[in-house]
Amino acid sequence: MATLVDTHCHLADPAFAADVGEVVAQMAPASVGHAVVIGETPETTDRVLELVARFPDLSGTAGLHPHEARRWSPALADRLTALAADPRVVAVGEMGLDYHYDHSPRDQQRTAFEAQLELARAVGKPAVIHAREADDDVAAVLEAHPRTVAIMHSFSSGPGLLRRAVALGHYVSLSGMITFKSWSLDEAIRTVPLDRLLVETDAPYLAPVPHRGRRNQPAYVVDTARRLAAVVGKSFEELAAITTANAVAVFGARVAPRSTL
Repeated sequence: MATLVDTHCHLADPAFAADVGEVVAQMAPASVGHAVVIGETPETTDRVLELVARFPDLSGTAGLHPHEARRWSPALADRLTALAADPRVVAVGEMGLDYHYDHSPRDQQRTAFEAQLELARAVGKPAVIHAREADDDVAAVLEAHPRTVAIMHSFSSGPGLLRRAVALGHYVSLSGMITFKSWSLDEAIRTVPLDRLLVETDAPYLAPVPHRGRRNQPAYVVDTARRLAAVVGKSFEELAAITTANAVAVFGARVAPRSTL
């Protein structure tokens, strides 16, 4: 079986506190060669880097989630800048805008989002984007920062944001949502260039069919990849090769599965 990269998971989440080693051990038998573990805050990134130090098939990110954007300050920016420079950190984020929950004021979300996009550009790493019920504003911010490469994480927004992101050359990452009965974006996804597609779990959330209702984990990204392969008219092996090559292209050689080196 071809080897996959789970480009977005939250293994530092308390949901994995008791058995993270077992979860990581289940990746290889499922032909998942690497996973990118997301840091939603500096504190989470510290825990992510502890995991990365233990497990060679993990990399991390450093960012401030829009839910936490009210915390943005010069001191926090300095902390993220230091974390983002770590070679074990392959991206900046998860960042973006979330107008569904509005856990942080929208102006503070936009301030933190724009600052992190500039940080990503400065360190030469991609930005991991969270967008929920904020399509127009997310697109406008991305268009104002065209030199930053972005990954539209767990994409489920409207076709308008998709078109504008693709026009900027950004990557589109699909999660287990693509397997849900409620999914309705197959036609839109077919418009994404193959060299911009990625797959992810967003574990412990969004477990794909046939694992709905369970805690998600990186090994389950294979089910998302099979569904995406069907959507874009490729074999599973072709789709796995494409998305893994794309992951290496955007995150760097660190995420290349060891079996492919």
